[in-house]
Amino acid sequence: MPTSSDALYRKILLRIMPLLLVCYIVAYIDRVNISLAKLQMLDELKLSDTVFGLGAGIFFIGYFLCEVPSNLVLHRVGARFWIARIMVSWGVVAALLAAIAPIAHLFGPHQEQWVFLALRFLLGAAEAGFFPGLILYFNYWLPPERQGRVFSILMAAQPISFVIGLPLSGWLLGALDGVLGLAGWRWMIVIEAAPALILGLVVARTLVDGPRQAAWLSAQELETVVQAVEQRKSAQTDLPLGQVARLPVLWAMMAIWFLMVIGVYGINFWLPTLVHASGVQGSLAIGLYSAVPYVGCALGMVTASAYAERAGCKQAMMVGMSIIGGLALVAAALWGAGHLLVTLLTMTIAMVGAMTASALFWSLPGERLSGRAVAAAVAAINSLGNIGGFAGPSILGFARDRFGSDEIGLATLGLCLVAAGGLVLLVFGRRGSPPSTLTNSLPQGASS
Repeated sequence: MPTSSDALYRKILLRIMPLLLVCYIVAYIDRVNISLAKLQMLDELKLSDTVFGLGAGIFFIGYFLCEVPSNLVLHRVGARFWIARIMVSWGVVAALLAAIAPIAHLFGPHQEQWVFLALRFLLGAAEAGFFPGLILYFNYWLPPERQGRVFSILMAAQPISFVIGLPLSGWLLGALDGVLGLAGWRWMIVIEAAPALILGLVVARTLVDGPRQAAWLSAQELETVVQAVEQRKSAQTDLPLGQVARLPVLWAMMAIWFLMVIGVYGINFWLPTLVHASGVQGSLAIGLYSAVPYVGCALGMVTASAYAERAGCKQAMMVGMSIIGGLALVAAALWGAGHLLVTLLTMTIAMVGAMTASALFWSLPGERLSGRAVAAAVAAINSLGNIGGFAGPSILGFARDRFGSDEIGLATLGLCLVAAGGLVLLVFGRRGSPPSTLTNSLPQGASS
């Protein structure tokens, strides 16, 4: 039965969620629109599938190196300024990807692949801290028991970005190709980078750093929000950063996220290529068909995450959906080649499984840590785990060049998702590993 607290948190989310959701959609479009640009840019820039896979993945190396410092700065200086800074930075770098050839000519002939890799690395560095910053930001407002459904809605930005971005990108590729003598993929990248710059200014003007800066909360509402967060903190652990890095449960969560991300980003960056290999022709048609799995994903992950939170079975759902997603990728490897319907069906199941498990995963750090410990832990998990974002596309790119097909690469990604589910079961399967068990894994001498 709805309570006054439900009404309060609904009010809060209606205030802060729409803007952040739109920002994340735009971030994701700029991160993965090269999956469609690939259909034109590889021939123009003379790039191989292996170089493209490395470029898609090297984004996460820049992310890895800058993410923990970025999240700690956000915790120190406030979300409003730092999220705005991130968005403006990535908008500028994303737009520069359209100028790979002119920039390469400044360094001599045949330098396009190095400029491509460098800009993708810089895009990762510019965006570093954005997603874990959002996770941290919601920890300022919500107790962990209310986070699972919210994070599933936030992460729905990923499939939504594909539902919007892939058809839009496909249309821009075809409609603007040759306009003013420029290839369609260049127009697409510049046009899709512009919203990040605009939204960065909107964030700087409208976002508040936390509940205490929210003039739209009454004194009683503010007290309710602060008490809920502070009460849960008493059951959590805030540690010096050196001790956070020595927590076994932190390294387990890093490994789980690493395996999940391999599967998710392998699909994200290569799905248009797989659709094209199934016989679909034309940029717009490829974009429309590639969006189909993400429609199912957006609906499926929010529904499954809400049920798991309501039924109190988040860990079990995480395990099951990760394994189902992995098996769907193995099925795509065995039977999907050249068959559009099988490819779309298996990829839809894979994305629902992988993304539901990913959304539920992000309630784990907030259940076990607080303060700067959770700021560092969320960034560290996402940072090191996102090396899987480098590995996934690179595995598919290498396998395609080495073996001439996608089967081995897809099966490898699927097995990583299955392993992620198994690791969740191993680490958190004992009655959900409640937060109190964290103290048992603290280094000697640590206190909660």
